[in-house]
Amino acid sequence: MRIAESNWMQIEARLAVDDRCVLPLGCTEQHAYLSLATDSILAERMAIEAAAPMGVPVFPVLAYGVTPAFLAYPGTVSLRLETYGRILEDVLTSLGSTGFKRILIVNGHGGNVPARTVVAEWVARSGVHVVWHDWWNAPKTWAKVMATDPEASHASWMENFPWTRLEGVTVPSDAKAPVDYGAVVTTAPDKAREALGDGSFGGKYVRSDDDMSALWQVAVEETRALIERL
Repeated sequence: MRIAESNWMQIEARLAVDDRCVLPLGCTEQHAYLSLATDSILAERMAIEAAAPMGVPVFPVLAYGVTPAFLAYPGTVSLRLETYGRILEDVLTSLGSTGFKRILIVNGHGGNVPARTVVAEWVARSGVHVVWHDWWNAPKTWAKVMATDPEASHASWMENFPWTRLEGVTVPSDAKAPVDYGAVVTTAPDKAREALGDGSFGGKYVRSDDDMSALWQVAVEETRALIERL
C-alpha cells in the first residue's frame, strides 16, 4: 500500500485495523555507471515489494542521506549528520502522532547508519516500536551476496539491478581492483574521487540477471519477515 497512491481517509481506515508502516531511507550519490538514486530506488522498491502481500503502508523514500566523501562527484547531495538526524526524528514524530506505532525502517545507504542512535533515543521517548533494517547486509541477504561473489562493494554488481541501470549507458564487463574503503570514506572529496576514479569500490560491475533476481528474492523475503514480526 503506497502512501503515494493513497489518500488520508484510506490511511485512517487502515490504521483502524493495523498500525504498521514502512519507511525507506535512501541517498543521492554517485554510483559509477548506475543511477545517482540507486540507494533510494532499491530501498523504496524493497519496501514496496516486501510489504505488498500484507497491505502495509509504505512511505515515499527519504531520498537524501549522509555522503560527504562523494561531494566531488556532480549530482551527489549530502546532508550533515545533525541535519539528517533531525529530519528523521521529525518524520518519525509525524508517523507516531498520526497513529503508526510499529515502524520498519528499510535503509539502503551505509552513510545513514549513524542515525540509528537518533532513532533509538526517539524510541525511548516515544514508546513507538521501530526496527532499523539495512536491507543489503542483513544476515541472509549478505550470505547470498557472499555465496554469489565475495568481491561485492559500492557501485559494483551487487547494486546493478535492471531498475538501477541507465538507458544508453554501457557498464564495463570486466572487474575493478578493490579500493581501500576505510581510507576513501574518511578523506576529502577531491582525494576520494582521485582514488576511486569512476566511483566503484571494486569487483565486477555486472552479473547475470538470474544472479540478481535470486539475490533480490532473498532480500525481499528477509525484509518481509521483519514486517510480519513488527
